[in-house]
Amino acid sequence: MPNPRSSSQLLLILLSLTIVLSYSNVKGQKSHVPNYVESINQWYQLREAELKSPKGWLNLEGLFWLHKGVNSFGAGKNNDCVYENPNPSEVFFPDHLGNFTFQGDSVLWENLDKYMVMVNNQSMPLKSKVCVFNTNGLSSEMSWIMPGASFSWTIIKREDKIGVRFRNLKSDHVLSFKRIAHFPINEKFKIKALLQPPIESYLMISNVLGQQVASKNAGKLQFTYQGKAYSLDVIDEGEEQLFITFWDATSGATTYDAGRFIYISKPDANGNTFIDFNQAFNPPCAFTKFATCPLPPPQNRLPFAITAGEKNYGHH
Repeated sequence: MPNPRSSSQLLLILLSLTIVLSYSNVKGQKSHVPNYVESINQWYQLREAELKSPKGWLNLEGLFWLHKGVNSFGAGKNNDCVYENPNPSEVFFPDHLGNFTFQGDSVLWENLDKYMVMVNNQSMPLKSKVCVFNTNGLSSEMSWIMPGASFSWTIIKREDKIGVRFRNLKSDHVLSFKRIAHFPINEKFKIKALLQPPIESYLMISNVLGQQVASKNAGKLQFTYQGKAYSLDVIDEGEEQLFITFWDATSGATTYDAGRFIYISKPDANGNTFIDFNQAFNPPCAFTKFATCPLPPPQNRLPFAITAGEKNYGHH
C-alpha cells in the first residue's frame, strides 16, 4: 500500500550513504569517521532538508477524495474538490482549473479551454483528457505553473479510497519552517534488540482515516530497558530497513500525541539488530492535516518515557 512512510524511508537510506560519503577521503586528506553525536546531528539536518523539499510534507495544501464520475477542481466553492487557497490576495488560483474523472480503477484528468495543466512535465492540449492513474501502476504528476506560483498534484490510493494529494511548491509553510526540537542525543537509547520471527503473516494497522490496513509482519522486536523486557511489533516494507510506529509516555506531552516512527536495520542471521530511539521522528501528520498516517497498534504502546529523538512540531 502506498503510504506516508515511503519518502521518509527513502530519505533514511540516503542519509546513511550521505554520512559515509561526507567523511570519505577527499584529495588525499585523511578520512574522518564521524562520532555518534555527529552522525545523529547530520541525520537531523538531512531529515529537515527532506521535509522542505518538493516531495516533502510541508508544502501540502490539499487532500481531495474523489467520488465516482466527474469531480470538478478549483478554488471556487461549488467544485467537488475545492482548493482553499490560504493566500488568495497574493496567489491566484483558478475558480475551475479542470476535472478529474474517476471510472473503474482509473482516474482521467481533463484540461478545459483556458488553463493548460502539464502531465509529467509535458504540456497537454486544451480541451483534452488523459489517464493519470490506474491500479496497474500508472501514477502521473500534474502541475500548473504561473509567475510567482507553482502547484503540483498526484493521485493516491488508500485502501478503497482514491484521492488527490495537492502541493503548493511555494507554500508559506516551507518558508516559515523552523528546526524541529529534539531531545539531547543520548547513546543509551541505542538499544540492542532481538527480532523474533512472526507468528502471523500480517499486522492490522489503523490509520488516521479509520481504515484497517494489512501490513507485512516482520516479527516482534524484543529489547531490555532499565532491567525490564519490552517488545515492539515491526513492519516489513521489503527494503533494507524495517519500520515501527510506537507510542510512549512522552506522547501527547513533549512529543506528538499519536506517536512517532522509527526505522531499524534488518537483523543479522541470528536476529540481532539495534533500535536507535535518537532517530525517532514525527509522522507527517505532525506537520500537515493532509496526510494519512498509520497509528501505533496497542501492543506498541511503551509505558516509559523515551526522551530521545524528535519532539512535537506544529498543532495537527
